[in-house]
Amino acid sequence: MKALHFGAGNIGRGFIGKLLADAQVELTFADVSPVLLEALNSRKGYDVHVVGEQATVEPVKNVSAVNSAGQDAINLIAQVDLVTTAVGPTILEKIAPNVAKGLVLRHQQGNESPLNIIACENMVRGTSQFKQHVFNALPEEEKAWVEAHVGFVDSAVDRIVPPAAAGTTDPLEVTVETFSEWIVDQTQFKGPLPDIKGMELTDNLMAFVERKLFTLNTGHAITAYLGQQAGHATIRDAILDPEVREVVKGAMEESGAVLIKRYGFDAEKHAAYIQKILSRFENPYLHDDVERVGRQPLRKLSAGDRLVKPLLGTEEYALPHDNLVTGIAAAMRYRSEQDPQAQELVELLNTLGPKAALAQISGLPADGEVVAQAVDVYEKMH
Repeated sequence: MKALHFGAGNIGRGFIGKLLADAQVELTFADVSPVLLEALNSRKGYDVHVVGEQATVEPVKNVSAVNSAGQDAINLIAQVDLVTTAVGPTILEKIAPNVAKGLVLRHQQGNESPLNIIACENMVRGTSQFKQHVFNALPEEEKAWVEAHVGFVDSAVDRIVPPAAAGTTDPLEVTVETFSEWIVDQTQFKGPLPDIKGMELTDNLMAFVERKLFTLNTGHAITAYLGQQAGHATIRDAILDPEVREVVKGAMEESGAVLIKRYGFDAEKHAAYIQKILSRFENPYLHDDVERVGRQPLRKLSAGDRLVKPLLGTEEYALPHDNLVTGIAAAMRYRSEQDPQAQELVELLNTLGPKAALAQISGLPADGEVVAQAVDVYEKMH
């Protein structure tokens, strides 16, 4: 099996690329960074530091790399069996035109073997959104052929991959936590289902997408936002603060009550899943900054994302949501010199005032109870 993976960053190398290479898939990375491309092509591999109770170094071997903006990537799309991405939600649209060119070339070359494309991004049904970008770039007469021969498979991915340790000079060094989860929608594949260790097939993907979004992502973001408010530098420091922990755990329990109602999850198992996530945030071997985890607050405060979506669920089922509201207020307080969205957030708050700004960002009604409550909490935070 041959695969092309877009994105040779930490998540690409430490998570998806590693799983594919471990499964003996012939793997090529596609990226635009000359440093990463040169290092991957000269060394053909790299080490992944897996940190937890038992720290291990696991080598990844026999990989190569091409420039994702060049012809080599297009040529590979015409030949491979699997295309995966870990580029970040905003970059999918940028790589779509080259993917479309590769699919046209595949058709021209008469390659009718099934190709499956999986966007492994931190977003809900990211591959379906990627498919729209690819189809926008496809000539009209190619769409039916692509629809017939290419599977666009949605997935839910979960692994904490912090930035490389300060002081490291190796561009390929990557550190990951022990835990990883890659769940894919088996109903969307073309051809036989792949057998890749670490890839879990399901016919009920949305339950797992929302379980991760409402638990790991919700908890991680609120830990970051409250952690920054309390003056903590790392996620571990923040979650070990009893006041932060109480709100984070409470928010995950509130969002969990929505999942239990919506998907019939077992309450005891879900409580154990929440505990597992809290212990992952505490991992002393992962040095993850609250500022990094909190970045892109506008996206994280949008209607379909980790703070407002579970809150809308609590309203749907008439469930409590005080901790989620506190998380939303803390997100409004997030500040970062490095993050353009954080600066845009400040501008919106200054221009519109907190009530109108939150309503505009989140889609929540400006005169609703939730916005009033969030603004009240926000104004009490300093």
